[in-house]
Amino acid sequence: MHEGPEPLPVDRTSYVGRDEESAVARKLLAAGPIVTLVGPGGVGKTRLAARVATEARFNDGVAFGELADVADPQLLAGTVADRLGLRDQTARPAVDAVVEHLRDRRTLLVLDNCEHLVTACGEFVAALVSACPRLAVLATSRQSLGINGERLLSVLPLAAPNADEVVSAADAERFDSLRLFADRAAAVVPGFTVTDDNCQDIARVCRALEGLPLAIELAAVRLRSLSLTQIAERLSRPMSLLTVGRRTGPPRQQTLRAMIDWSHQLCSEPERLVWARASVFSGTFGLEAAEQVCGGAGVEPGLVLDLVDALLDKSILVREEQDGLARYRMLETLREYGHDRLAASGDAPRVRRLHRDWYAELAARLESGWVGKDQIAWVAQLRNEHANLRAALDFCVTEPGEATVGLAMATRIGPYWGIRSLYSEARMWIDRTLALTPADAPERVGALRLHGMFALLQGDRDAAERLLADAERLCADRTEGAYIAVVRGMAALFTFDGVPARDLLDDARAVFRESGVLNGELFAAYLGALATALCGDPDKGRIRLRETIATCERMGEVSYHSLALWALSSIEILYGDPAAANRAALPALRLTRLIDNRIVEAFLMANLVLIAADKGEHRRCALLLGAADSMWTALGTDPEEVSWLSRRRRDAIAATREALGEPGFDTARAAGRAMSRCEAVRVALNDTVPAIATVTGDFGPLTRREAEIAGLIAQGLTNKDIAARLFIAPRTAETHVAHILAKLGFNTRAQIAGWVVRLPEQAQR
Repeated sequence: MHEGPEPLPVDRTSYVGRDEESAVARKLLAAGPIVTLVGPGGVGKTRLAARVATEARFNDGVAFGELADVADPQLLAGTVADRLGLRDQTARPAVDAVVEHLRDRRTLLVLDNCEHLVTACGEFVAALVSACPRLAVLATSRQSLGINGERLLSVLPLAAPNADEVVSAADAERFDSLRLFADRAAAVVPGFTVTDDNCQDIARVCRALEGLPLAIELAAVRLRSLSLTQIAERLSRPMSLLTVGRRTGPPRQQTLRAMIDWSHQLCSEPERLVWARASVFSGTFGLEAAEQVCGGAGVEPGLVLDLVDALLDKSILVREEQDGLARYRMLETLREYGHDRLAASGDAPRVRRLHRDWYAELAARLESGWVGKDQIAWVAQLRNEHANLRAALDFCVTEPGEATVGLAMATRIGPYWGIRSLYSEARMWIDRTLALTPADAPERVGALRLHGMFALLQGDRDAAERLLADAERLCADRTEGAYIAVVRGMAALFTFDGVPARDLLDDARAVFRESGVLNGELFAAYLGALATALCGDPDKGRIRLRETIATCERMGEVSYHSLALWALSSIEILYGDPAAANRAALPALRLTRLIDNRIVEAFLMANLVLIAADKGEHRRCALLLGAADSMWTALGTDPEEVSWLSRRRRDAIAATREALGEPGFDTARAAGRAMSRCEAVRVALNDTVPAIATVTGDFGPLTRREAEIAGLIAQGLTNKDIAARLFIAPRTAETHVAHILAKLGFNTRAQIAGWVVRLPEQAQR
């Protein structure tokens, strides 16, 4: 689970050179909101962007959006929203959610690999910048975005000596290409250093490769099997490599292609096949998937691991670790090369189908194995495989006759769509596959039901009614009919129709229990228990929920366990037992963090606000209210519209405001809004009420003025507000904030607020 925006990519090797380009990029960002790093593949745009972003100081931090694995322009805005940590569950366009999130933030948004979506990226960036005056965008692309206000920085190959220039070891430091080769060579051959004897050969290599970083890195890897002189000799023969690759395109692209061609030649035939076949993966992939997709037809499946190891040694693949498991990625330039090789072989349709089959099987295993001890691992795995799931679904809607498989896939991963609030994307894939699926296909029933449920959760009740009615007309299966009844019961709960909801849910629960469908039984049970309590029988509701909780505990189930505890907490609030409500809410909150279920997390935080109010903990109530505000905003939802406790919420806010007074209430609520999700949950779970005031006493590394400003940031004040409060210029306030961020090693204002909240009581007044 990640907290907030996607982190910048981690450099696994040292960064060499580009000091001047980095400085220029920062100046361009200071001068205007849109900067695009433009250059050919393999020139180092991504790493330069990451370096610029790391060195830049933006009050609200940096967000990184990798777009190489986004093939569909319609998914662009949703992908960026996800990278920002947003889980907007409404039906509004994703770009609106991104705009709302960034509108008042001083944020740097990095969009990497825009070239295949250049028109969509241009429109998206233009929309963001026009609506978000404090936003800056740093893009990387092989061509400009072509929009007003865009400033271009050409990323050129690294400097290399001229052919007639004699260089010594002392001269090597002047040339970034030589420094890069030496650095990567030392990683391959321990103890490798630049000497007067080998410097000329290094220069020949870098010159022949025209200073292209990726080509230089690939050449350095060859030191495992060739001497430096041998590499230089091979590269110095004018046509020895270029005749292998395509002879079209700009010279530098021909040079890079030639270097990749050489790497390809040095691979064994099975290694070449794995390289080509692995190009169908999007983002990262695991060993089991590689064995399924890359094995067979000339590649012994049992040898795929050895072949992956060989491609790692040759720097064709990069190893990453995600959730404790090794996964593999190809740099985009090398993936494109493999894709071209696969297409030329005529094997692409077969391999893409194998890829789709693997992820269709994964979806089927998720459906059958969702309820149980592996649920946390399932959520992590599907998050890592999201790009590949998209690629598999894309195959289903672009390859004739495959849509029915795609419809089943999109339905089976419903729990993943739901937990991550990816309702709009789920509905998009279901819409696309429904349009291509026979009208009498049995797979349509579950898909229409899921589509209807997500429409309901997005507040699109007319669409939900239409979709559920379509599902009912086609339904010939008793269990599927029970699932439809659960969604009908959920809809009745949303309109406070307790009796119809209870009856629908109880009947569905009986069907599921009789059929041995535990997933459906737990789904109907927690909602039915809540409906029963709303109908005036809280004791029966409590008994039902405790039965559900016991079942979940026995199986190690997390999702329904947290929902049942939330429902129990809600019943206790309704019937006036805040202590019991708290005992249910806190463990539920811990469970939601295990699977990153942010909608349930927001509902639980809303309950904790009411619990604090009922217990007379007014300051804690206001603080948690602010934290809940931020959670609901990130979901794009107003709690007044989704909770039957909304009247209680309004009463709690009024009572807390009266108890604290307007200034005290506003200060505590603003401090809650400024906290990160992680900090807010920590405060909620620890039952703490941190002091929030102007920082005094032990300022740590801050000056007295900086500490004062940190306290105002924790109260939710903007730079403009701080300037007005302290009678200083807005620019001066911004400078102070930048210094605070630098001294504390933070990237966002929320981190500053969290630091203030965590200060010991004696360090604040």
